[in-house]
Amino acid sequence: MGTKVKNIRMTQTRQSLINAFINLVNEKDFEKITIADLTKGAQVNRATFYAHFNDKYELLDYIVDESASAVVEKRTSGVVKFDEESLRQLVLAVCDYHQQPNIQCRRSYLSLIPQLKEKMLIELNKYLSNCLAAKYTDVEKSLYVPISASIILEAGYLWASGNVSFDKETIANKVSLLIWGGYHFSEKVVQDIRMAGEDT
Repeated sequence: MGTKVKNIRMTQTRQSLINAFINLVNEKDFEKITIADLTKGAQVNRATFYAHFNDKYELLDYIVDESASAVVEKRTSGVVKFDEESLRQLVLAVCDYHQQPNIQCRRSYLSLIPQLKEKMLIELNKYLSNCLAAKYTDVEKSLYVPISASIILEAGYLWASGNVSFDKETIANKVSLLIWGGYHFSEKVVQDIRMAGEDT
């Protein structure tokens, strides 16, 4: 029972630190947030903070990483498959991912963009790599996965930054169709080349 209580307390403390961080990034830029600010907001001492995180960058990394995983999981319902609808949901996941910190961390959003994009790109690569595992060779995946992940990431970011006039549903539809159509086109070209080789 002692371990269970300790785990619950650690989880609650970690959540208090996360909540303090989210509140603080609404008030000041990330660079200006101190450990003292975080511990005061979470009502814990410095030693407790350092028992959970090495510094504020590790805390940020944890929050961003958890958020990226959660939004992909939510949008795909945990189902790993490769079809036009799954691609659409991935674009929407990126939009959701950028929308949340833009609201919660308005003051720090611009300074957090590189970390946000890096974590989401990792999640997209992981998801797409799993989807394509049975369909393509490792060499093909090493080409297709990063290109598709980058397209999805940039589409969501363009929407979140207001650089396109489409709503997120329209962007998701257009980008998923572009990627899905590209895969089908490349498969047809490969099939045509194989058939031409058999004819000779």
